[in-house]
Amino acid sequence: MRPPAYQMLADELRTEITSGRLRPGERLPPEPELCIRSGVSRSTVREALRLLASQHLIITTRGVTGGSFVAHPDAAQICEGLTTGLTLLTNSATVGFTDVLELRTALEVPAAAMAAHRRTDTDVAFLRAAMFDPAGDDDARMCGAAAAFHAAVCKATRNPLFELVTRPVYDASCGDDVIRDLPEGYWAEVDRDHRELLARILARDPDGAATAARIHLEHVAEANRRSLELNGDHQRTPATSVQSA
Repeated sequence: MRPPAYQMLADELRTEITSGRLRPGERLPPEPELCIRSGVSRSTVREALRLLASQHLIITTRGVTGGSFVAHPDAAQICEGLTTGLTLLTNSATVGFTDVLELRTALEVPAAAMAAHRRTDTDVAFLRAAMFDPAGDDDARMCGAAAAFHAAVCKATRNPLFELVTRPVYDASCGDDVIRDLPEGYWAEVDRDHRELLARILARDPDGAATAARIHLEHVAEANRRSLELNGDHQRTPATSVQSA
């Protein structure tokens, strides 16, 4: 089935943007020119531009110097979009919780090794600040600290793409349906795992850091398997181990 005309025009302009033919900050051709070039009405052009704007690819301004301009890449918006998409997929029938944990392993194990090799004193400070007390902190504090710890590990890789991609995957694996009814002792185990990983990163031990990250994710998989089984969500129940990642 042939897509609508506005979709075809939006796809064409999106290709020009993502290929670099239209650079960030560059002005798109004016609406009349796009009408002539594409052989479509002005309303179709505007619908295509609205679609691109909703995808944060262009910014449209009014006035004498207004027009539609290619947006500068925004890491926060990209991360938000990935988080939304991954969370929706994780709650669908097409992607299981095992898939998310396998992806976390594929990303976080090498990230831990890289962090051990590249970390700075500032990175270490962030990692230490993300420690928590399983005996005294509440669940909200521990969830936030755990997320901050994993983010700090990725930041220590000095590769911004690890930060961009790993956080949405982490968030998709930590929904309310996962973290409720966690087994007794879960947070104490997470604390031990995090402290071991921190020790390996401090020692600049890439192999040890990778092993610590993998063991931690195996513990997470087992705990979440039991949590999801308690909630009767067998479709999303993860495997006991994520070593296949």
